[in-house]
Order: sequence, then C-alpha cells, then structure tokens
Amino acid sequence: MNNFIYYTPTKVYFGKDEQKKVGEILKEFNCRKVLLHYGKSSVIKSGLLDEIKTILKASAIDFLELGGVEANPKLSLVEKGISIVKANDIDFILAIGGGSVIDSAKSIAAGAVVDHSPWLFSTHKMTPKKAIPLGVILTLAASGSDMSDSCVITNDKTQEKRGFNSPLNRPKFAILNPELTYTVSPYQTACGIVDIMMHTLERFISSGEPTEPTDSIAIGLLKSVYQAGQAVMKNPCDYEARATLLWANSLSHNGLTSCGRSFVMSVHQLEHEVSGMFDNVAHGAGLAVLWPAWAKLAYPNAINRFKRFVYEVLEINPTDSVDKDILNGIEKFKKFFKAIGMPTSLKELDITEEAIPKLALNVTFNHTRVIKDIIEIDEAMALKIYSEAL
Repeated sequence: MNNFIYYTPTKVYFGKDEQKKVGEILKEFNCRKVLLHYGKSSVIKSGLLDEIKTILKASAIDFLELGGVEANPKLSLVEKGISIVKANDIDFILAIGGGSVIDSAKSIAAGAVVDHSPWLFSTHKMTPKKAIPLGVILTLAASGSDMSDSCVITNDKTQEKRGFNSPLNRPKFAILNPELTYTVSPYQTACGIVDIMMHTLERFISSGEPTEPTDSIAIGLLKSVYQAGQAVMKNPCDYEARATLLWANSLSHNGLTSCGRSFVMSVHQLEHEVSGMFDNVAHGAGLAVLWPAWAKLAYPNAINRFKRFVYEVLEINPTDSVDKDILNGIEKFKKFFKAIGMPTSLKELDITEEAIPKLALNVTFNHTRVIKDIIEIDEAMALKIYSEAL
C-alpha cells in the first residue's frame, strides 16, 4: 500500500430538509455578501432557488445571483462570475446545482483572487494559492464535485476541456438532500449513475498492487450504485435509492476509494476530449460509450482487478475461461448502460469517423503526452479506443 494523505474538510449535511439550514450555516462563516451560482432552469422551476433566497433574506444575508451554467461549464461564464465577485466585494460563493455548477463556482473562487485568467490553473501553468470559500447545495448525484478537490472547465473558444486539482477546491460544506434529486430527468440520472461508477471503477482498475480495505470499499460502492441505479430508474422517488446514489456520489470522488493506490483515470481523459469538442455530449454519456471500448483493450493487463469487478459486482458466473468471463462482464456492463438509457457508441452521439483523428490528437495534447496507465495511451492507442467506441 502506497503512502497517502486523506483530506476531506467538507462538512456534509445529509437528509431531508437540510437545505433549510443554509442561513445558519452561512452565518458561521461571517460572510458579508454571497454569490448564488446555478444553472439555467431546474432550480428555478423546482422552487429551490426561491426557497434559498427567502432563507437568506430572513437571515439578513446579502446576495447576488449568476445563473446560466451549462453542462460542460464554460470559461466565458466563469470570467463573468469573476467580474461580478471583484466588482461587488463578494466573499462567499454558494453553488446550487450539480457538478457543472460546482466546478464553475470553484473556478470563479480561484480566479477571483488573481489578476490572470483562471484557465492558467486548468492548463497547469499556474497553481492557486488562495480562493474564495464556497459551499454547495447539491441537486444531482453524479460528479462528486461537492467533496472533491477537482475542477473541470471547458474553454469555449478553443474547445478544450481541462481540469486541475487543489485542496482549495474543496467546498466548506455540502448540503445533500436526496429529495432534491427526485425531479432530475431519467437521462441525467443515468448520466450520473455512470459518472459515479466510473469515478470508483477507474480508481479500482488501475496499476498497482491490491490495497485492502480500499479495494473492498470500492467494490461495495460499485455494488450499491449498480443496484440503486436500477431501482431509481424504475421509481424516481425511491428515497433510499436516491440517498444511496447521492452519498456514493460524494464518496466515489473525495479520495476515499484511492487511498494507498495510484490511479490515472484514462477513460475520463479520453472523454474530456469528446465533450470538449462536442458540447451536446453529457460527460456520463461519453463515459458509457468509452469505458467498454477501453476495457476490451486494457483487461489483459489487469486480469485480477477485472475478475473481481465482473464476479463480485456484475455477478458473472465463473467458467473455465477467465478471458471469456471478463469479456462477458464488459458486455453485461454495456447492456446495463443501455438499459438505463445511455448510448453505447459514438455514432449514437452523432460523432462520425472523421472526428476520431482530431480526438486522438487532442488527448495527447498534440503529441506532447502519453497517458501511462494499464495500457499506455499514445495517439495510436487513442485511435484504437475511439474507433472501437464508434
């Protein structure tokens, strides 16, 4: 087991009606003015935004608003948020929404205290030294951004999607009420299920030696999400299933499932190029397409990890051929994606063969990197994976 630091400073308020405590929670931070950051319509239609504004007014907490966050959050809106924060002496950011909103808020928080573009953090040319504190009211079980140190932003001018990690990205608090996810569409719910599983699975199936109990925690999370995902697609108001997904969302990406392990998350990096180039592609949908294609090429180099996943999570019955069992497991997982409404090919995302060379070039940062994981992904390997996913 490798040396590791496990750091999770985010205070979680989990359960029904916990968002009603937001006024008293914010008062603990002695903030003078808060930026409410949210998406386009869901928090407005659901009444959640009005509820939060009413609570803040009753708590005598001043606030400004910035909505409009899209899936694959954009640098241009981040820059608008930074201008608002600087011009109005805002000292706290409250993200109300899912991972896109939270990541946008993180980029604003880091960018509002410097004189350069926050894109320099995303491209690793600069490292954040401080940031405005932020909190979260989560409305979607997916990205785990509510407790993670990561932030992923799309540069809408260059169509590049890049991320950076920093302890400063971790929210001060996260309010997780499963009932707030009842109104999430079936498609977005399914995207979230995929993203949660991939955050755990890409840590579990990676290079390195077995690391108990971390590995068992990962397997337990994968089992829970696999089962709850099927339940919630049948009954969107299944509280226990929604609660399982929401808590697993946080645990899958807060560092718990990688303690003592090295990991790369190759499929995430392959997918970032897809949704960076094609803005209509939801991150979870892209992962559902790419993971089986990657797995078919990667499994010979991680037989034991794939065996544990397909036998314990997917409940594949062992035969006299481990290779056959693993390939059957990959196919079963692909059918699971299909059953919950996810695409399983790039063609279903309206991505044609002509785009593959550009995707392969982009994922290598124009021949300047090779992703070193179970299989090394250079341009040639990226072409194979994208072509398999076509």
